[in-house]
Amino acid sequence: MPGPRADKVTAVDEVKERLENAEAAILTEYRGLKVGDLATLRRSLRGAGAEYKIFKNTLVRRATAQTGTTAMDPLLEGPTAIAFVEADVAAVAKVLRDFARTNPALVLKGSLVGGNLLDASSTGRLADLPSRETLLAQLAGAFAAPLQQMAGLLKALPQNLAYGLSALLDQRREGGEAAEAPTEVPTEEPAAEEQASAVPAPGDEPAEEPAGEPAEAGEDAES
Repeated sequence: MPGPRADKVTAVDEVKERLENAEAAILTEYRGLKVGDLATLRRSLRGAGAEYKIFKNTLVRRATAQTGTTAMDPLLEGPTAIAFVEADVAAVAKVLRDFARTNPALVLKGSLVGGNLLDASSTGRLADLPSRETLLAQLAGAFAAPLQQMAGLLKALPQNLAYGLSALLDQRREGGEAAEAPTEVPTEEPAAEEQASAVPAPGDEPAEEPAGEPAEAGEDAES
């Protein structure tokens, strides 16, 4: 049995690569659009950061089976063209919305954004989102004041850290010197053993000097 045709294999590989590298994929029905209208739409989408390609649904299903993006398979009915979004999905959705306003033949089917399947209504609301540049500017403004405060804290951190380490070293140095110094326990009274040794043993008492004999009464009177 002959294998798949080379052109089909090439098409499946291209869809796989685009799905793997795209930020989102917006699926549309293009029935009734003229060739010149499709060319105009392609140019507009390319300027917004997307490639607009037409593939057979069967080939796209083979690619989704190999890339784990089968969530978009229910949208693969009827003539389908896919806008593979490389950057800002809101900008691409705006181009499709504005083009559909003057070309009703272009119909949004839905989209796959971040692995999540969105229906046609939700995909259309993507066009109302601010652009990526606008969102970044708004976030930068919202975080400006806290970031300035954080910058001041980070600027003071090295100096405060140096002070803290110096104080810690001084504290440990003082503690080490106190531990090495000999400790003396002051006592108000001599120990019991010293008191016992100070008491003379029996027989060691010094001899008492003999008391002088009392003078005779006559001698006292004469003197």
